[in-house]
Amino acid sequence: MRYETKMMAEIVNMQGHENDQIDAYFARPLGDGPYPGVVVVHHMPGWDNPTKEIVRRFAYQGYCAISPNLHFREKKGSFRKNAQSIMEAGGPRDDLAMGDIKGAVEYLRTLPYLNGRVGIIGYCSGGRQVYLAACTVPGIDAAVDCYGGGVIMPPERINPRQPVAPIDCTKDLQCPLLGLFGKDDKSPSPEHVAQTEEELKKYGKTYEFHSYDNTGHAFFMVDSGMYRPESAVDGWNRIMQWFDKYLY
Repeated sequence: MRYETKMMAEIVNMQGHENDQIDAYFARPLGDGPYPGVVVVHHMPGWDNPTKEIVRRFAYQGYCAISPNLHFREKKGSFRKNAQSIMEAGGPRDDLAMGDIKGAVEYLRTLPYLNGRVGIIGYCSGGRQVYLAACTVPGIDAAVDCYGGGVIMPPERINPRQPVAPIDCTKDLQCPLLGLFGKDDKSPSPEHVAQTEEELKKYGKTYEFHSYDNTGHAFFMVDSGMYRPESAVDGWNRIMQWFDKYLY
């Protein structure tokens, strides 16, 4: 990891699922590079300012980062209305999310200043999507799941929009996985985190899981009452160490 004093950030257009043209927030250092890439998968509240701040943070710390707007197809006028529309329809569609994430990985891989490695990180629903992408989307070299609920799904939750539980794809996990969780969280619960860890061990995958005391869901969200500074600071340190190890 290298800290950069100069960087740029902008909204770019990229190809997503089935070549849909979608918006993405992109930031990069202005040094010579080469730099690793990171795809930032936003949480269910949507493609919001805190997500874009995370993208800029990665750029400051020496990464080319991109966050595709996974909700852009709703076109309801705001990220909150887009998220509400998706939830009313039954939740995010996995095929769309995987197609858009694949497009973001491919976008980064076209950059002349990329070092050839791309990681992925996601929060909440984005954590679930990261787990699924790390098992199904080619070209990902390291992954971070931040409190992704729904990795384990009961049979009654399987539906056409989410036709497979990500846990069932664990055997195909193609890259090292870091998981960060709160012990007071209910989605994922500590029990589900433990079950996921057992599945990763079963298939001999490279992973690290860390769960924080007195911490619930969304503890990285600085603009919410769920924010837990000590857990978030330690979590960020672990994230950067993980990506530095596998992407630089």
